[in-house]
Amino acid sequence: MLAGLLDRFRRPKPDPEDVARVRGWVVAALGLGEGDHVTISEIECADPACPGLETVVLVMRAGEKTRAVKIAGSLVTITQPMVAKSFTG
Repeated sequence: MLAGLLDRFRRPKPDPEDVARVRGWVVAALGLGEGDHVTISEIECADPACPGLETVVLVMRAGEKTRAVKIAGSLVTITQPMVAKSFTG
């Protein structure tokens, strides 16, 4: 019963199509291969300095430290150029 009540306050899971689209942009921007992994999440930041929703991308390449990149905005609002810029500087 408690779990059902808590579900009312949780953000819905991102649309898998949006996740796949952004993952594709990350893979293309970094030239990732089959042995590399990418996870994509949306988080809501309560800090007034934050943009509200952020998209967090974790890139895991064999033999390297995991790289975390935050992109201001939700999966629905970010664009391919925003993703590319986040990884190139």
